[in-house]
Amino acid sequence: MNHLKNKVQLIGNLGMNPEIINLDSGKKIAKMSIATNENYKNQKGETVKETQWHNVTAWAKQADIIEKYLTKGNEVCIEGKLSNRSYTDKDGVKRYTTEIVCNEVLMLGAKK
Repeated sequence: MNHLKNKVQLIGNLGMNPEIINLDSGKKIAKMSIATNENYKNQKGETVKETQWHNVTAWAKQADIIEKYLTKGNEVCIEGKLSNRSYTDKDGVKRYTTEIVCNEVLMLGAKK
């Protein structure tokens, strides 16, 4: 393992319709939230379903594909990298967020 990489692959469902942002520069951004589920048994032997939500951002060509084909509930496989950033909210509070910058999206499930 000479070259370790920042790489993420997720299979999940869109929690909402993607938000599409057209920048003044002509670039397009798609923002979406993907849910992944994990099932496990607790100490009482009961099955517990835990949902994790992941924020995903896609640019350019991937944003075009997402805008054209994806809607809330679609099952997708995405590949990208983790990105950490900070910003100042409208109240002047510095916030931190982790998101997945998507470089590939694959639509799964039945065609609607």
